[in-house]
Amino acid sequence: MSDTYEFLFRNGTVVNQDGIGTHDIAVRDGRIAAIGDVDPRRAGKVIDCTGLHILPGVVDTQVHFREPGAEQKEDLETGSRGAVLGGVTGVFEMPNTNPTTTTAEALADKVSRAYHRMHCDFAFWVGGTRENVDAIPDLERLPGAAGIKVFIGSSTGNLLVADDEGIAAILSKTRRRAAFHSEDEMRLESRKSLRVEGDPSSHPVWRDEIAAMQATERLVAIARRTGARIHVLHISTAEEIDFLAQHKDVATAEATPHHLTLSSDDYARLGTLLQMNPPIRDARHRTGVWKGVAQGIIDVLGSDHAPHTLEEKAKPYPASPSGMTGVQTLVPIMLDHVNAGRLTLERLADLTSAGPARIFGMARKGRIAVGYDADLTIVDMKRRETITNKWIASRAGWTPYDGKRVIGWPVGTVVRGRRVMWEGEITEPSTGEPIRFLEALPPA
Repeated sequence: MSDTYEFLFRNGTVVNQDGIGTHDIAVRDGRIAAIGDVDPRRAGKVIDCTGLHILPGVVDTQVHFREPGAEQKEDLETGSRGAVLGGVTGVFEMPNTNPTTTTAEALADKVSRAYHRMHCDFAFWVGGTRENVDAIPDLERLPGAAGIKVFIGSSTGNLLVADDEGIAAILSKTRRRAAFHSEDEMRLESRKSLRVEGDPSSHPVWRDEIAAMQATERLVAIARRTGARIHVLHISTAEEIDFLAQHKDVATAEATPHHLTLSSDDYARLGTLLQMNPPIRDARHRTGVWKGVAQGIIDVLGSDHAPHTLEEKAKPYPASPSGMTGVQTLVPIMLDHVNAGRLTLERLADLTSAGPARIFGMARKGRIAVGYDADLTIVDMKRRETITNKWIASRAGWTPYDGKRVIGWPVGTVVRGRRVMWEGEITEPSTGEPIRFLEALPPA
Protein backbone atom coordinates (compact mmCIF):
# COMPACT_ATOMS: atom_id res chain seq x y z
CA MET A 1 0.00 0.00 0.00
CA SER A 2 1.18 3.49 -0.82
CA ASP A 3 2.52 5.46 2.12
CA THR A 4 1.20 8.74 0.70
CA TYR A 5 -2.09 10.44 1.45
CA GLU A 6 -4.47 12.54 -0.59
CA PHE A 7 -5.29 14.97 2.22
CA LEU A 8 -3.81 15.85 5.57
CA PHE A 9 -5.82 17.85 8.09
CA ARG A 10 -2.94 19.14 10.14
CA ASN A 11 -2.62 20.30 13.73
CA GLY A 12 -6.33 20.32 14.58
CA THR A 13 -7.75 19.80 18.06
CA VAL A 14 -9.47 16.44 17.58
CA VAL A 15 -12.60 15.65 19.62
CA ASN A 16 -13.13 11.90 19.78
CA GLN A 17 -14.04 8.90 21.92
CA ASP A 18 -10.63 9.04 23.63
CA GLY A 19 -10.84 12.71 24.59
CA ILE A 20 -9.52 15.92 23.07
CA GLY A 21 -5.99 16.36 21.72
CA THR A 22 -3.96 17.89 18.92
CA HIS A 23 -3.49 15.46 16.03
CA ASP A 24 -3.07 15.24 12.29
CA ILE A 25 -5.64 13.25 10.30
CA ALA A 26 -4.49 11.69 7.02
CA VAL A 27 -6.99 10.58 4.37
CA ARG A 28 -6.65 8.03 1.61
CA ASP A 29 -9.45 6.80 -0.69
CA GLY A 30 -12.09 8.57 1.33
CA ARG A 31 -11.16 6.94 4.64
CA ILE A 32 -9.02 7.87 7.60
CA ALA A 33 -5.60 6.32 7.02
CA ALA A 34 -3.55 7.69 9.93
CA ILE A 35 -3.99 9.76 13.09
CA GLY A 36 -1.18 11.42 15.00
CA ASP A 37 1.95 13.27 13.93
CA VAL A 38 2.07 12.79 10.14
CA ASP A 39 4.82 14.09 7.86
CA PRO A 40 3.12 16.72 5.65
CA ARG A 41 5.45 15.79 2.77
CA ARG A 42 3.51 12.54 2.46
CA ALA A 43 0.24 14.34 1.62
CA GLY A 44 -0.94 15.65 -1.72
CA LYS A 45 -2.82 18.50 -0.04
CA VAL A 46 -2.38 19.85 3.48
CA ILE A 47 -5.18 21.76 5.23
CA ASP A 48 -3.93 23.71 8.25
CA CYS A 49 -6.41 23.32 11.13
CA THR A 50 -4.39 25.13 13.78
CA GLY A 51 -6.78 26.69 16.30
CA LEU A 52 -9.74 24.67 15.00
CA HIS A 53 -11.56 21.72 16.56
CA ILE A 54 -12.26 18.62 14.47
CA LEU A 55 -15.32 16.57 15.42
CA PRO A 56 -16.45 13.27 13.91
CA GLY A 57 -18.85 14.13 11.10
CA VAL A 58 -22.16 15.36 12.50
CA VAL A 59 -25.16 13.23 11.48
CA ASP A 60 -28.63 14.76 11.73
CA THR A 61 -30.96 11.79 12.13
CA GLN A 62 -34.23 13.66 11.55
CA VAL A 63 -34.78 15.96 8.58
CA HIS A 64 -37.68 16.58 6.19
CA PHE A 65 -36.37 17.58 2.76
CA ARG A 66 -39.87 17.52 1.16
CA GLU A 67 -38.90 15.79 -2.09
CA PRO A 68 -40.90 14.46 -3.84
CA GLY A 69 -44.15 16.42 -3.64
CA ALA A 70 -43.37 19.74 -1.95
CA GLU A 71 -40.26 21.04 -3.65
CA GLN A 72 -41.49 24.61 -3.30
CA LYS A 73 -40.46 24.31 0.37
CA GLU A 74 -37.26 22.24 -0.01
CA ASP A 75 -35.62 19.54 -2.09
CA LEU A 76 -32.82 17.06 -1.57
CA GLU A 77 -30.20 19.37 -3.09
CA THR A 78 -31.15 22.54 -1.20
CA GLY A 79 -31.68 20.70 2.08
CA SER A 80 -28.30 19.00 1.85
CA ARG A 81 -26.67 22.28 0.82
CA GLY A 82 -27.88 23.75 4.10
CA ALA A 83 -26.63 20.65 5.90
CA VAL A 84 -23.02 20.95 4.74
CA LEU A 85 -22.98 24.74 5.14
CA GLY A 86 -23.88 24.02 8.77
CA GLY A 87 -21.22 21.35 9.28
CA VAL A 88 -23.49 18.30 8.87
CA THR A 89 -21.97 15.35 6.95
CA GLY A 90 -24.97 12.99 6.90
CA VAL A 91 -28.74 13.03 7.32
CA PHE A 92 -31.64 10.62 7.84
CA GLU A 93 -34.62 11.96 5.85
CA MET A 94 -38.26 11.35 6.80
CA PRO A 95 -40.96 9.43 4.87
CA ASN A 96 -43.88 11.92 4.90
CA THR A 97 -43.33 13.09 1.34
CA ASN A 98 -45.77 12.76 -1.58
CA PRO A 99 -45.83 9.94 -2.38
CA THR A 100 -44.90 8.61 1.04
CA THR A 101 -41.80 6.43 1.40
CA THR A 102 -43.62 3.20 2.22
CA THR A 103 -42.57 0.87 -0.62
CA ALA A 104 -39.35 -0.45 -2.05
CA GLU A 105 -40.05 1.53 -5.22
CA ALA A 106 -40.51 4.82 -3.35
CA LEU A 107 -37.31 4.26 -1.38
CA ALA A 108 -35.36 3.42 -4.53
CA ASP A 109 -36.72 6.58 -6.17
CA LYS A 110 -35.44 8.72 -3.29
CA VAL A 111 -32.02 7.04 -3.32
CA SER A 112 -31.82 7.62 -7.08
CA ARG A 113 -32.79 11.28 -6.70
CA ALA A 114 -30.21 11.77 -3.93
CA TYR A 115 -27.22 9.87 -5.34
CA HIS A 116 -24.45 12.37 -6.24
CA ARG A 117 -27.02 15.17 -6.08
CA MET A 118 -27.11 15.61 -2.32
CA HIS A 119 -24.03 17.28 -0.87
CA CYS A 120 -23.91 15.05 2.23
CA ASP A 121 -24.39 11.33 2.73
CA PHE A 122 -27.93 10.17 3.41
CA ALA A 123 -30.39 7.52 4.52
CA PHE A 124 -34.18 7.50 4.29
CA TRP A 125 -36.67 6.43 6.93
CA VAL A 126 -39.38 4.12 5.56
CA GLY A 127 -42.88 4.81 6.85
CA GLY A 128 -44.52 1.98 8.75
CA THR A 129 -48.24 1.59 7.97
CA ARG A 130 -51.00 -1.00 8.26
CA GLU A 131 -50.69 -1.65 4.56
CA ASN A 132 -46.96 -2.49 4.43
CA VAL A 133 -46.60 -4.44 7.70
CA ASP A 134 -45.75 -7.74 6.02
CA ALA A 135 -43.04 -6.07 3.89
CA ILE A 136 -41.27 -4.38 6.83
CA PRO A 137 -38.57 -7.07 7.35
CA ASP A 138 -37.45 -6.53 3.74
CA LEU A 139 -38.01 -2.77 3.62
CA GLU A 140 -35.83 -2.00 6.65
CA ARG A 141 -32.87 -3.86 5.14
CA LEU A 142 -32.92 -2.21 1.71
CA PRO A 143 -29.98 -0.03 0.60
CA GLY A 144 -30.42 3.51 1.88
CA ALA A 145 -33.01 2.61 4.53
CA ALA A 146 -32.44 4.14 7.98
CA GLY A 147 -35.17 1.93 9.45
CA ILE A 148 -38.93 2.19 10.05
CA LYS A 149 -40.59 5.45 11.16
CA VAL A 150 -44.13 5.56 12.59
CA PHE A 151 -46.37 8.54 13.38
CA ILE A 152 -48.67 7.63 16.29
CA GLY A 153 -49.82 11.27 16.53
CA SER A 154 -50.92 13.20 13.47
CA SER A 155 -48.49 15.66 11.95
CA THR A 156 -47.63 16.64 8.37
CA GLY A 157 -48.65 13.91 5.92
CA ASN A 158 -50.90 10.83 6.06
CA LEU A 159 -48.84 8.18 7.82
CA LEU A 160 -50.83 8.02 11.06
CA VAL A 161 -50.97 4.71 12.97
CA ALA A 162 -52.73 5.65 16.20
CA ASP A 163 -54.00 2.36 17.68
CA ASP A 164 -52.05 -0.07 19.84
CA GLU A 165 -52.90 -3.00 17.57
CA GLY A 166 -51.45 -1.25 14.53
CA ILE A 167 -48.29 -0.22 16.42
CA ALA A 168 -47.83 -3.76 17.78
CA ALA A 169 -48.23 -5.24 14.31
CA ILE A 170 -45.44 -3.03 13.01
CA LEU A 171 -43.12 -3.64 15.97
CA SER A 172 -43.65 -7.39 15.76
CA LYS A 173 -42.07 -7.26 12.31
CA THR A 174 -39.13 -4.90 12.93
CA ARG A 175 -35.65 -6.18 13.64
CA ARG A 176 -33.89 -2.84 13.54
CA ARG A 177 -34.68 0.08 15.84
CA ALA A 178 -37.95 1.79 14.82
CA ALA A 179 -38.48 5.55 15.30
CA PHE A 180 -41.70 7.18 16.52
CA HIS A 181 -43.42 10.55 16.58
CA SER A 182 -44.98 10.09 20.00
CA GLU A 183 -48.18 12.04 20.71
CA ASP A 184 -51.49 10.39 21.65
CA GLU A 185 -53.91 10.89 18.77
CA MET A 186 -57.08 10.34 20.82
CA ARG A 187 -56.07 13.07 23.24
CA LEU A 188 -55.14 15.41 20.38
CA GLU A 189 -58.55 14.87 18.80
CA SER A 190 -60.40 15.42 22.08
CA ARG A 191 -58.58 18.72 22.77
CA LYS A 192 -58.88 20.42 19.37
CA SER A 193 -61.40 22.87 20.80
CA LEU A 194 -58.59 24.35 22.93
CA ARG A 195 -56.93 25.81 19.86
CA VAL A 196 -57.47 29.57 19.79
CA GLU A 197 -57.92 31.15 16.38
CA GLY A 198 -54.97 33.42 15.63
CA ASP A 199 -53.07 32.47 18.81
CA PRO A 200 -50.19 30.01 18.23
CA SER A 201 -49.37 30.11 21.94
CA SER A 202 -52.41 27.82 22.35
CA HIS A 203 -50.56 25.13 20.37
CA PRO A 204 -48.86 23.59 23.44
CA VAL A 205 -52.18 23.85 25.32
CA TRP A 206 -53.83 21.68 22.68
CA ARG A 207 -50.89 19.28 22.18
CA ASP A 208 -50.11 19.15 25.89
CA GLU A 209 -47.47 17.25 27.82
CA ILE A 210 -49.97 14.52 28.72
CA ALA A 211 -50.49 13.71 25.03
CA ALA A 212 -46.74 13.15 24.69
CA MET A 213 -46.36 11.21 27.93
CA GLN A 214 -49.32 8.90 27.31
CA ALA A 215 -48.05 7.99 23.86
CA THR A 216 -44.51 7.29 25.10
CA GLU A 217 -45.83 5.09 27.92
CA ARG A 218 -47.90 3.14 25.40
CA LEU A 219 -44.93 2.77 23.08
CA VAL A 220 -42.66 1.35 25.75
CA ALA A 221 -45.32 -1.14 26.85
CA ILE A 222 -45.84 -2.34 23.27
CA ALA A 223 -42.10 -2.55 22.67
CA ARG A 224 -41.71 -4.79 25.71
CA ARG A 225 -44.64 -6.95 24.64
CA THR A 226 -43.27 -7.44 21.13
CA GLY A 227 -39.56 -7.61 22.01
CA ALA A 228 -38.77 -4.59 19.83
CA ARG A 229 -36.35 -1.67 20.05
CA ILE A 230 -37.78 1.84 19.76
CA HIS A 231 -36.46 5.35 19.32
CA VAL A 232 -38.60 8.23 20.59
CA LEU A 233 -38.13 11.35 18.50
CA HIS A 234 -38.05 15.01 19.59
CA ILE A 235 -38.64 14.58 23.34
CA SER A 236 -40.39 17.72 24.57
CA THR A 237 -41.41 17.06 28.19
CA ALA A 238 -39.67 16.69 31.53
CA GLU A 239 -41.95 13.77 32.40
CA GLU A 240 -40.84 11.73 29.38
CA ILE A 241 -37.21 12.16 30.42
CA ASP A 242 -37.88 10.75 33.90
CA PHE A 243 -39.95 7.91 32.45
CA LEU A 244 -37.47 6.91 29.75
CA ALA A 245 -34.66 6.81 32.31
CA GLN A 246 -36.32 3.64 33.60
CA HIS A 247 -36.58 2.00 30.15
CA LYS A 248 -33.22 2.46 28.44
CA ASP A 249 -33.04 -1.25 27.64
CA VAL A 250 -35.73 -0.89 24.96
CA ALA A 251 -35.95 2.85 24.25
CA THR A 252 -33.51 5.44 22.97
CA ALA A 253 -34.40 9.11 22.72
CA GLU A 254 -33.73 12.21 20.65
CA ALA A 255 -33.64 15.87 21.62
CA THR A 256 -33.80 18.82 19.23
CA PRO A 257 -31.94 22.13 19.41
CA HIS A 258 -35.24 24.04 19.43
CA HIS A 259 -36.56 22.18 22.48
CA LEU A 260 -33.21 22.90 24.18
CA THR A 261 -33.06 26.57 23.17
CA LEU A 262 -36.53 28.08 22.84
CA SER A 263 -39.56 28.18 25.15
CA SER A 264 -43.22 29.14 25.08
CA ASP A 265 -42.16 32.69 25.99
CA ASP A 266 -40.95 33.00 22.39
CA TYR A 267 -44.46 32.71 20.88
CA ALA A 268 -44.93 36.44 21.53
CA ARG A 269 -41.89 37.20 19.37
CA LEU A 270 -42.04 34.48 16.73
CA GLY A 271 -45.72 33.58 16.47
CA THR A 272 -46.36 30.70 14.05
CA LEU A 273 -42.63 30.52 13.20
CA LEU A 274 -42.30 28.74 16.57
CA GLN A 275 -45.09 26.27 15.80
CA MET A 276 -43.78 22.68 15.85
CA ASN A 277 -45.07 19.17 16.59
CA PRO A 278 -44.53 18.34 19.40
CA PRO A 279 -44.72 21.95 20.56
CA ILE A 280 -42.17 24.23 22.11
CA ARG A 281 -43.25 24.22 25.77
CA ASP A 282 -42.56 26.26 28.87
CA ALA A 283 -39.10 26.59 30.39
CA ARG A 284 -39.73 23.79 32.90
CA HIS A 285 -39.79 21.27 30.08
CA ARG A 286 -36.72 22.77 28.42
CA THR A 287 -34.90 22.28 31.73
CA GLY A 288 -36.14 18.69 31.82
CA VAL A 289 -34.78 17.92 28.35
CA TRP A 290 -31.42 19.41 29.36
CA LYS A 291 -31.49 17.04 32.34
CA GLY A 292 -31.89 14.22 29.83
CA VAL A 293 -28.79 15.43 27.99
CA ALA A 294 -26.76 15.79 31.19
CA GLN A 295 -27.78 12.38 32.55
CA GLY A 296 -27.23 10.46 29.29
CA ILE A 297 -30.93 9.69 28.83
CA ILE A 298 -30.91 11.51 25.49
CA ASP A 299 -28.95 9.48 22.94
CA VAL A 300 -28.89 11.70 19.85
CA LEU A 301 -29.66 15.17 18.56
CA GLY A 302 -31.85 15.66 15.51
CA SER A 303 -32.86 19.00 14.05
CA ASP A 304 -36.36 17.95 12.85
CA HIS A 305 -35.68 20.31 9.95
CA ALA A 306 -39.21 20.74 8.56
CA PRO A 307 -39.41 23.80 6.30
CA HIS A 308 -42.53 25.64 5.20
CA THR A 309 -42.62 28.85 3.20
CA LEU A 310 -43.13 32.16 4.99
CA GLU A 311 -46.38 32.54 3.07
CA GLU A 312 -47.65 29.27 4.54
CA LYS A 313 -46.45 30.14 8.04
CA ALA A 314 -48.23 33.52 7.78
CA LYS A 315 -51.62 31.82 7.74
CA PRO A 316 -53.57 32.45 10.98
CA TYR A 317 -53.23 29.70 13.56
CA PRO A 318 -54.32 26.86 13.43
CA ALA A 319 -54.35 26.96 9.60
CA SER A 320 -50.59 27.58 9.78
CA PRO A 321 -48.43 24.44 9.32
CA SER A 322 -46.07 23.14 12.00
CA GLY A 323 -42.37 23.07 11.20
CA MET A 324 -39.20 25.15 10.99
CA THR A 325 -35.77 24.95 9.40
CA GLY A 326 -33.00 23.47 11.53
CA VAL A 327 -30.36 21.35 9.79
CA GLN A 328 -28.09 24.32 9.04
CA THR A 329 -28.33 25.78 12.54
CA LEU A 330 -27.91 22.56 14.56
CA VAL A 331 -24.12 22.85 14.89
CA PRO A 332 -23.80 26.60 15.62
CA ILE A 333 -26.68 26.56 18.11
CA MET A 334 -25.19 23.60 19.97
CA LEU A 335 -21.65 25.03 19.88
CA ASP A 336 -23.07 28.14 21.51
CA HIS A 337 -24.52 25.92 24.25
CA VAL A 338 -21.08 24.31 24.65
CA ASN A 339 -19.48 27.73 25.08
CA ALA A 340 -22.17 28.62 27.61
CA GLY A 341 -21.18 25.55 29.66
CA ARG A 342 -24.38 23.54 29.15
CA LEU A 343 -22.57 20.50 27.70
CA THR A 344 -19.06 19.53 26.67
CA LEU A 345 -17.68 19.13 23.16
CA GLU A 346 -17.19 15.43 23.90
CA ARG A 347 -20.88 15.10 24.79
CA LEU A 348 -21.87 16.98 21.64
CA ALA A 349 -19.77 14.57 19.55
CA ASP A 350 -21.46 11.65 21.29
CA LEU A 351 -24.93 13.05 20.54
CA THR A 352 -24.22 13.79 16.88
CA SER A 353 -21.85 11.04 15.71
CA ALA A 354 -21.06 8.22 18.13
CA GLY A 355 -24.67 8.14 19.35
CA PRO A 356 -26.25 7.71 15.91
CA ALA A 357 -23.63 5.08 15.04
CA ARG A 358 -24.28 3.20 18.27
CA ILE A 359 -28.07 3.04 18.19
CA PHE A 360 -28.64 2.80 14.43
CA GLY A 361 -25.55 0.77 13.52
CA MET A 362 -23.97 2.98 10.88
CA ALA A 363 -21.05 1.27 9.18
CA ARG A 364 -17.68 3.10 9.20
CA LYS A 365 -19.17 6.31 10.58
CA GLY A 366 -19.46 7.94 13.98
CA ARG A 367 -15.87 8.33 15.14
CA ILE A 368 -12.44 9.45 14.03
CA ALA A 369 -10.57 6.16 13.62
CA VAL A 370 -8.40 4.49 11.01
CA GLY A 371 -10.56 2.62 8.52
CA TYR A 372 -13.60 4.82 9.09
CA ASP A 373 -15.03 7.19 6.51
CA ALA A 374 -13.22 10.52 6.64
CA ASP A 375 -16.31 12.46 7.75
CA LEU A 376 -15.24 15.54 9.71
CA THR A 377 -16.98 18.60 11.11
CA ILE A 378 -14.38 21.36 11.59
CA VAL A 379 -15.36 24.24 13.87
CA ASP A 380 -13.96 27.45 15.29
CA MET A 381 -14.97 27.49 18.94
CA LYS A 382 -14.04 31.17 19.38
CA ARG A 383 -15.71 32.59 16.31
CA ARG A 384 -18.62 34.96 16.93
CA GLU A 385 -21.30 35.11 14.26
CA THR A 386 -24.90 36.19 13.85
CA ILE A 387 -27.34 33.69 12.36
CA THR A 388 -29.48 35.38 9.69
CA ASN A 389 -32.20 34.44 7.26
CA LYS A 390 -29.83 35.43 4.45
CA TRP A 391 -27.37 32.69 5.51
CA ILE A 392 -30.03 29.96 5.33
CA ALA A 393 -29.73 27.83 2.17
CA SER A 394 -33.14 26.19 2.57
CA ARG A 395 -35.64 27.04 -0.13
CA ALA A 396 -37.90 28.24 2.70
CA GLY A 397 -35.33 30.97 3.39
CA TRP A 398 -35.85 31.63 7.09
CA THR A 399 -34.84 30.50 10.57
CA PRO A 400 -36.36 31.14 14.01
CA TYR A 401 -32.82 32.11 15.08
CA ASP A 402 -32.61 35.11 12.72
CA GLY A 403 -30.50 37.74 14.52
CA LYS A 404 -29.19 35.36 17.19
CA ARG A 405 -25.55 35.88 18.15
CA VAL A 406 -23.59 32.67 18.74
CA ILE A 407 -20.07 31.74 19.76
CA GLY A 408 -18.76 28.73 17.84
CA TRP A 409 -19.11 28.24 14.09
CA PRO A 410 -18.68 25.47 11.48
CA VAL A 411 -15.86 26.36 9.10
CA GLY A 412 -15.36 23.05 7.27
CA THR A 413 -17.38 19.98 6.28
CA VAL A 414 -15.56 16.89 5.05
CA VAL A 415 -17.55 13.98 3.58
CA ARG A 416 -15.59 10.80 2.85
CA GLY A 417 -12.39 12.80 2.56
CA ARG A 418 -13.79 15.52 0.31
CA ARG A 419 -13.76 19.04 1.72
CA VAL A 420 -17.27 19.92 0.52
CA MET A 421 -17.56 23.17 2.51
CA TRP A 422 -14.90 25.57 3.66
CA GLU A 423 -15.45 29.02 5.18
CA GLY A 424 -19.07 29.22 4.07
CA GLU A 425 -18.51 28.15 0.46
CA ILE A 426 -19.44 24.90 -1.28
CA THR A 427 -16.10 23.73 -2.65
CA GLU A 428 -16.85 20.34 -4.24
CA PRO A 429 -19.52 18.94 -6.57
CA SER A 430 -22.35 17.09 -4.81
CA THR A 431 -21.40 13.43 -4.43
CA GLY A 432 -23.56 12.25 -1.53
CA GLU A 433 -24.06 8.49 -1.21
CA PRO A 434 -26.23 6.17 0.90
CA ILE A 435 -25.12 5.55 4.47
CA ARG A 436 -24.59 1.83 5.09
CA PHE A 437 -25.83 0.01 8.19
CA LEU A 438 -24.39 -3.03 9.96
CA GLU A 439 -27.75 -4.81 10.09
CA ALA A 440 -28.26 -4.42 6.36
CA LEU A 441 -24.82 -5.00 4.86
CA PRO A 442 -25.01 -7.01 1.65
CA PRO A 443 -23.20 -10.36 1.58
CA ALA A 444 -19.63 -10.22 0.30
